[in-house]
Amino acid sequence: MKTLFLDFDGVLHPTAHGSALFSQLPLLEKALEGLSCQMVISSSWRFHVEIEGIKKYFSKSIRDQILGTTGKAYIGSYARFHEINCYAEAHGIENWRALDDAYWEFPKDCRNLIRCNPNTGFSLTEVNLVKSWLMT
Repeated sequence: MKTLFLDFDGVLHPTAHGSALFSQLPLLEKALEGLSCQMVISSSWRFHVEIEGIKKYFSKSIRDQILGTTGKAYIGSYARFHEINCYAEAHGIENWRALDDAYWEFPKDCRNLIRCNPNTGFSLTEVNLVKSWLMT
């Protein structure tokens, strides 16, 4: 099963002051419609909001695809990448992508990263990349 690791800030909403929280979530949900994919929350929101609280932001149609969150914070270079790899190894996940705006949290040229522009969040560019990955 393909797994999408999901950041929130800069992905599900732009990071600009005054941006509506989860403004890009409907676009993500529409992109995943009818495609097989499980999700894991890699966002730092996982440190402040319980998984059941996080799931409430998502529509009922997609909520059950969320498996959980990555674990403890990794201290060091490429922290998000290490957190995701730790989760993936522990759960036998081999085919994954990360939707994230924090490119510095991943090794340069990381093929698993689908980088979002923090000023716009998830957009049609990323829709095409996610769909292409899921349909192969």
